[in-house]
Amino acid sequence: MATSLTKAEATPGTAPGGRPARRRRGLPLVRQLKQSVGLQRGMLVAGLALTAVFLLTAALADLLAPYDFNQLRDADGAFGAQQSPSGDHLLGTTVGGYDVLSRVVHGTRTALLVVVVAVVLSIFAGVLLGLVSGYFGGWVDRVLVVICDAIYAFPSLLLAIVVAIVISGGQSSLWGGVMAAAISITVIYIPQYFRVVRAEVVRIKAEAYVESAKVIGASNWRIMTRHVLRNATRTLPLILTLNASEAILTLAGLGFLGFGIEQSAAAEWGFDLNRALSDVTSGIWWTSVFPGLAIVLVVLGLTLVGESLNDLADPRLRSRRAAESGETGEVTVVPGGPLGAGPGGLAGIEEVR
Repeated sequence: MATSLTKAEATPGTAPGGRPARRRRGLPLVRQLKQSVGLQRGMLVAGLALTAVFLLTAALADLLAPYDFNQLRDADGAFGAQQSPSGDHLLGTTVGGYDVLSRVVHGTRTALLVVVVAVVLSIFAGVLLGLVSGYFGGWVDRVLVVICDAIYAFPSLLLAIVVAIVISGGQSSLWGGVMAAAISITVIYIPQYFRVVRAEVVRIKAEAYVESAKVIGASNWRIMTRHVLRNATRTLPLILTLNASEAILTLAGLGFLGFGIEQSAAAEWGFDLNRALSDVTSGIWWTSVFPGLAIVLVVLGLTLVGESLNDLADPRLRSRRAAESGETGEVTVVPGGPLGAGPGGLAGIEEVR
């Protein structure tokens, strides 16, 4: 019996009836885990594990910490300063008499608050400015590029210190300190999002589907939001994870230099490290090791996730990793490139194993 194929069935990428086939999209990070191989998968899993521990600790800080971050005594009396690790204080106490474990655990919440506020503000401002600058061009584009380049060329930590002093005078309450640190970090990261989004918008606005939308009379706002924005922000998750780790380092730097949150307002790792400087020369190691270790592990986890996602976003690196691990995979290139897009915003690169 002869079998005939319809045009839709014979054409790759189409479903019966001639409709374009929908690509399957998995849950966030699950798809990346399936694509990763060998050492890259181990790095991604390790980064996700460390990040998950950080998030869970921040969410359950009140349950995990044996004491409040500013508690100096319990029913048995004062804790005592610089007490070594024991059954009562698993990680010892600080020079001020605070429980080190409680300060470290509650410090995760402070770090998470600052990272979330800073990243959200940076994305909102950077994407909006990059979208307007890249789409309209002209003198607006030139002015914004000069301003962002000037900010980007300024030393980041020094800029954060200046902004923190202007906002809060260097130290303040929990939310005042969080907002001061977050805004100072936001000012640093806006140029990064601006550059990435602007470059993509300049490329995308020359695509045929954008020109077609202009011809049929679509407004600039509709074109920018429906056709340009969704395709210009595909790489932002990669930048977000890397900037989150940098935000924690910047927050710790501000606290270490004395421009962070007051000790009685919230627990902050950088401030605790500053207070532990004199302990190191006296052989009291626990007041500095554990806050420093918390910073290292959180930054390491976020960096591993960001670097792994960056590698997985590049199909050439994915193929190379697969070859090195002895796994075979077929890389299918969809017209439009890794960051290209059509009217439906579904252009990209797929890897089929």
